[in-house]
Amino acid sequence: MSPVSSPNHNERRDVVGPDMLVLHYTGMENCDAALDRLCDPAAEVSAHYLIDEDGAQYDLVLEDRRAWHAGVSSWCGHTDINSRSIGIELVNPGHEFGYRLFPDEQISQLIKLCTGILERHEIPQRNIVGHSDIAPSRKEDPGELFPWQRLSDAGIGLWPVDLDSEPVTRDNQAHVLQEIGYAPSDVVAATRAFQRRFRPSDISGLLDERTAILIAAVHKLFTT
Repeated sequence: MSPVSSPNHNERRDVVGPDMLVLHYTGMENCDAALDRLCDPAAEVSAHYLIDEDGAQYDLVLEDRRAWHAGVSSWCGHTDINSRSIGIELVNPGHEFGYRLFPDEQISQLIKLCTGILERHEIPQRNIVGHSDIAPSRKEDPGELFPWQRLSDAGIGLWPVDLDSEPVTRDNQAHVLQEIGYAPSDVVAATRAFQRRFRPSDISGLLDERTAILIAAVHKLFTT
């Protein structure tokens, strides 16, 4: 763990402790570039933690402080996500600079970090999300290569295994996605974000049969 810290934080607003965990990729060419930006007062962005591809962890903002990582976003009707979340950035060039798999060392450290966070804070499993989940119209990280199922197997986040639910239809698609947590303003973007997480082989945003089944299964998982 590195002693590097970011000046970009303030007090949490009207929230007693964080109840969300938001995962990002940096979308920058390397770790040094990401650290420079996350610690630059002029950039006005930050995260609580940064994990390099080799597993090195940088603790940038104390967990009781409001880091600036979510931007304009929404989940389950809440819009000040920064006030209610802990943000973790994973070094990865992202879609702009050569998106690639997340190394095992990086994910192993992420699992270790998240396990500790969940022990310290009462964060519901349904509130462990990606940046694209909370800002589907403008963000795509951590992206379709992120191993959500591996995290779920480690007790971090939910993953559907019961696929016997009645598939959603175009008539109730927006409503069901909203009940999962997605903002209802752009159904195609929300569907694409859902696919990046739960059906990464198809991120078209279209409601085909497989996506309809998965949305129903995740809805059942998230609401029961």
